[in-house]
Amino acid sequence: MANGQWYPPEWPDRIRALAAGELTPAPPRAAATVMLLRDTGNTGNIGGTGAPGAGPEVHMLRRRTSMPFAGGAYAYPGGGVDPRDDDRHIRWAGPPRSAWAARLGLDEAAAQATVCAAVRETYEEAGVLLAGATPDTVVGDTTGDDWEADRAALVARDLSFAEFLDRRGLVLRSDLLGAWARWITPEFEPRRYDTFFFVAALPHGQRTRNASTEADRTVWISPARAAERYDRGELLMMPPTIATLRQLTACATAADALAAAATRDLTPVLAQARLEDGELILTWPGHDEFTKHIPTGGTA
Repeated sequence: MANGQWYPPEWPDRIRALAAGELTPAPPRAAATVMLLRDTGNTGNIGGTGAPGAGPEVHMLRRRTSMPFAGGAYAYPGGGVDPRDDDRHIRWAGPPRSAWAARLGLDEAAAQATVCAAVRETYEEAGVLLAGATPDTVVGDTTGDDWEADRAALVARDLSFAEFLDRRGLVLRSDLLGAWARWITPEFEPRRYDTFFFVAALPHGQRTRNASTEADRTVWISPARAAERYDRGELLMMPPTIATLRQLTACATAADALAAAATRDLTPVLAQARLEDGELILTWPGHDEFTKHIPTGGTA
């Protein structure tokens, strides 16, 4: 039975072109995505309930089938880094920018912009804001016309996240995030991202909502249940999504995931293609389940 691995039909031809030196890889864009977790006694089955004690649930959205990249696939809130967020001092709680720079392998300006992107995208696409009036608080309600106007301005990039925080007098709670993984879109993809995956717990008093124009559905589901449905071919996912879901199954609570994030390996995962015995072999280092064998003269 086929699983739910996202595999565009144009990939084999692009891989052959890359191997033949006929394709110039596009530079990857810096990005961030957040695996938002909540503790619950429900396994988070889509459309139903489950047995208690199954660990935390993760918030996922289904990308609209009309999207040019990964249409129909389940993913986490995320998007590109806004360079405007790297040159403005903002109120900041948690590990200092120097610690985040060391953790992410970036300079301090890029580290700030990456963390801002993670928090901003979670707010833009899920309505959840990891920020508060003080370093030890989190806003409790982000609904209302004034909040929505600011969120829409962020989505349109009329307002940078640094400007948004300053306007609202908010402190960014970087201590509520944990860096989990880093994946880079394969060189043969025309839309490429260098993406940091973060974990975060849903703040008390806040609720998620489908605030994204890019998604037609959002769900809370346990990582194990999501992985099971992927294995049955019921949920479509990109390799980094299912890989991180499988890793989360070892965490009994959201706090466990945040604690585990501190020692996670952030070596970038980048797909590789090689010619061997008359076929192209596509691999993701350290993730054998995604290996693909592609005939050199035909379709995959």
